[in-house]
Parts: sequence; structure tokens; C-alpha cells
Amino acid sequence: MPKEIVSAKPLSRRVTVFRNGCNQAIRIPRDFEFQADEVILEKEGDRLIVQPVNREPSLFEVLTALEPLTEEFPDVDAGLRKLDEVNL
Repeated sequence: MPKEIVSAKPLSRRVTVFRNGCNQAIRIPRDFEFQADEVILEKEGDRLIVQPVNREPSLFEVLTALEPLTEEFPDVDAGLRKLDEVNL
């Protein structure tokens, strides 16, 4: 399998800055999209650094990542009286 080639120069693109109400904004091009709902902004001099917030996986994501169970579940009803035999 061929190794992935990593470019020494980071990807860059020129985008337009615009106003959205009182805020300054940019559109993030599709090939720069984050797989996140939130980001952290940091300012270093004239640079603005945008980093995705690492969110906790949802319960659904955790459960779908688990390996299927192969062992048999024990019979938890073994030794109990049948429901028809119980008088309340």
C-alpha cells in the first residue's frame, strides 16, 4: 500500500471577509470544512487560528463502534415461578 504523501506547505486559500450584522465573517471552503459544531478561535499577532472543539462521542456513536457480543446471555428466569403461578 503506498504511503500518504504529506505536503511540507500547508493548504492555503484566499477568501473574502464580509460583514454579518456586527460581526466580521468568512466562508470556509468545502475542502477546509470541520467535522465539528464548535470551534475555538485564537489570535496570534495578525494570525487567526481556528481549531475544532473535540466533542465527546454520542451514545449512538459509542454503541455502533462496539464489537458484537458472541457469548450467550444467561437465562435470568431459570428457577423462577411462572407468572401464572404468582398470586398477589
